[in-house]
Amino acid sequence: MSTVLEKLRAKISLAYARQRSPELAQSFHAEFDRSGVKFAVSPDRLEKVHDYAVGKLAECVKPDERGTLVLQEGGVYFGCWLESTGTINAEILARFCPDTAQATFSQFAELQREDGLLPYKVTGDGPVFKQIQLVTPPARSAWNHYLLNGRDRSFLQKMYDALARYDEWLETYRDTRGTGCVEAFCAFDTGHDLSPRFWHVPDTPEQDDSKRYDPNSPILPLLAPDLTASVYCSREYLSLMAAELGRDDMARVWKDKAADTLGSLFEHCLDESDGFFYDVDNNGRFNRIQTDVLLRVLACEVGDDEFFASSLSRYLLNTRKFFAKYPFTSVAMDDPRFDPFTSYNTWAGAVNFLSLIRAPHAFEAHGRHVELTWAMQPIVSAISRMTRFGQCLSPWTGEEGYTETYSPAILCVLDYIERLSGILPTPEGELWFTGLMPQTLDHGEKLADETAYSRKVDGIVYELHNTRESCSIYQDGRLLSRFPAGTRVVTDRSGALRRIVGMSVRPVEGILRFEERDIPFRAEGNETLRYENGSFVVESAPGVILPTYE
Repeated sequence: MSTVLEKLRAKISLAYARQRSPELAQSFHAEFDRSGVKFAVSPDRLEKVHDYAVGKLAECVKPDERGTLVLQEGGVYFGCWLESTGTINAEILARFCPDTAQATFSQFAELQREDGLLPYKVTGDGPVFKQIQLVTPPARSAWNHYLLNGRDRSFLQKMYDALARYDEWLETYRDTRGTGCVEAFCAFDTGHDLSPRFWHVPDTPEQDDSKRYDPNSPILPLLAPDLTASVYCSREYLSLMAAELGRDDMARVWKDKAADTLGSLFEHCLDESDGFFYDVDNNGRFNRIQTDVLLRVLACEVGDDEFFASSLSRYLLNTRKFFAKYPFTSVAMDDPRFDPFTSYNTWAGAVNFLSLIRAPHAFEAHGRHVELTWAMQPIVSAISRMTRFGQCLSPWTGEEGYTETYSPAILCVLDYIERLSGILPTPEGELWFTGLMPQTLDHGEKLADETAYSRKVDGIVYELHNTRESCSIYQDGRLLSRFPAGTRVVTDRSGALRRIVGMSVRPVEGILRFEERDIPFRAEGNETLRYENGSFVVESAPGVILPTYE
């Protein structure tokens, strides 16, 4: 047996943290332990960072007024923010600590204002409603948690009711120009602090009233593509929620509303000449600065496969635009307003961990698994050097920047390692066993000769052991499967084989041994092969989009 696999099995999760942590942290660690998630690697540098991240995550969890644990943003950010903590952060946390994640989602619904506005943040002093600060679609995050963790209908009903009222508030107060788009009244509405996107725009709404903008501004209100895309995507998921709750009439209404919002987004905010989404000022002009707005819009499932492929080639994988040595920058690198510095809270160019944890939604919706790894690998390399878990990274060096113990950075560690070399449960009831190794990138520093990862699902302990040549899946200690490196094996939660995915730019050919069967296959990059009647058939084969340089 591999010594790394032996080390994984001998590992007692967070025992060191439990010895030194206060009672609330111990409660959180106990919840994390129930996920069965452990990670081992040789050499052990990345493993130490992973384990340290889990320990530090407990410092980002605090009790609410009822004593229930909820996630905090961390670092200098005391509280929960709707754009992050209450959406994408909690959505990732739900794979590891579902009770804490559900309480984090729920507090926003429970603290909703009478007129329907959700708090943009919740602190120890209560809910705050000054701006909207919306990015990740709240309905999708809540829906994915619901599917992944037991389908609690009371939770779903609570979130559906609150998010439907929130949608009505946005439609009433954030479409003053009647375009069908959602408007930004200030920089903080989008969480784009210090971004040149909002130069000469107030940081906060007029007199701290989320229904008002500065009447003396020559450009406000702005039609904001990221806010509009978020509402579009939430409406799609509100349709799913309504159908699940037996409201077929409302499911159709939400579908129609989503289609209208999507149409408004493309009609008003897309410049067809360059395929980019821009804010539109009150004079009907594009604010032509290329920012991570594009990635935000794509992460809201906007655009078909062809549009996404074009966006990859022109922007996300373009080394003049957002594909820095450590991707993705928050402003295009060829814009003179690009600022790479990371010593302050900035969206003027630095790589932000919030962008990194939002990115998989964009890529995986279009089957662009290989291209996503090209962004993940350098970030994992940077992660291996992290000691503080700051908010952002230098796009040039990968050094961590502003603040520390920032939950999006910590969750990125857990998420990226699980997507590359671990066992990821999906809302669709699948398990992804990914046979990739963290790459040797920075100064030739070796990150892994082999890895091992475990997770408990429905009482079953799964383990994945990866080497450079082959990978093995164990189910309750019994060998379930062996397959070539460079692929992802997909099963259902009981371990039944569903498909295999090519995860490398090179074709992978070999034998998948599953139970007692040998199944030959050949998978191109991003090709998905569905298991059917004892063999594999092609389900999709989109090919691979190569990086660009001009």
